[in-house]
Amino acid sequence: MTDTPAPSAATAGQALPEASAPAIELHGLTKRFGANLAVDNLHLTVPVGSFYGLVGPNGAGKTTTLSMATGLLPPDAGTATILGVDMWADPLRAKALIGNLADGVKLFDRLTGEQLVTYNGMLFGLDRATVATRVADLLRLLDLESAAGTVVVDYSAGMTKKIALACALVHAPRVLVLDEPFESVDPVSAANIRDILTGYVQGGGTVIVSSHVMDLVQRMCDHVAVVAAGRVLAAGTVEDVRAGESLEDRFVQLVGGRHHAEEPEWLRRS
Repeated sequence: MTDTPAPSAATAGQALPEASAPAIELHGLTKRFGANLAVDNLHLTVPVGSFYGLVGPNGAGKTTTLSMATGLLPPDAGTATILGVDMWADPLRAKALIGNLADGVKLFDRLTGEQLVTYNGMLFGLDRATVATRVADLLRLLDLESAAGTVVVDYSAGMTKKIALACALVHAPRVLVLDEPFESVDPVSAANIRDILTGYVQGGGTVIVSSHVMDLVQRMCDHVAVVAAGRVLAAGTVEDVRAGESLEDRFVQLVGGRHHAEEPEWLRRS
C-alpha cells in the first residue's frame, strides 16, 4: 500500500547496515529462567523481504526468542543480528532498524494515542513535521482518527494493539517484529492490518510475526518456522514446511500432543 511509511535506512547519521545480511539471524540463542530452559540453542535466519511466521504451542519460547532478538531480554548465550548489526554489541544501531510490537510490554498509556505515536517518532530522531505527517497517516490507516485524543488507558484491547503497531511503524523501520499482532483485534481491523503489512513487505520491508492461528499464517506468510520446547523443529518456505498438507496438520505432526482419548461419560448428553 502506498500510504504505508516506506522502510528507511537507520536513523540519520548512522552507518547503513550490511546490504547482503539476513534481516534477522539468530545463532545459538539460549535462555533459562531458573530450572526452566525456555530457549535451547535456537538458530533461525529470516531473509530480507520475507513475511515470516513464527508458530508454536504455548510455552514454546516464541516470545522469549523475539524478546532476545529485539533487545528486550539479554540471552544467556548466542547472538542476534539485525541486517548484520549485532543487537547486543551495538544495540542503538540495531534497534533503529526494527519496529517492535512486543507482547506484555506496557505502553505510556496516560498519553493520548496521537501523543504516544508522536513520542515514539521523536525518540527515533524524526523532526516534528515528519512525525506529524506520519502520525496522521497511521491513525487513518488503522482507523484510530476518532480516538486520537483519547488516553490509551481508555482504549479497548484491540485499539491498544493497533496503536502499538502505529508506534512500531512510525520511524519506517527496515524490519518489523510483531508478537501476536492480531490478538484481540476485530476481523475488519485484522484485514486492514494484513493489508498494511503486505504493502510494507512489497515496499521492501521484512516482517516476522508470531501467531497461534495457522490458517492466518498459511495465507499471509511466505516463510514459517515451527518452534517447540525452545527449538526450531522446521523452517523454510510455507510450502516446504507444510509438505502438501495444511499448516495446521503439519504443525500438529511436528509438535505432537494431540489426544484421541474418549471424553468422560459425564460430558455426553446421550
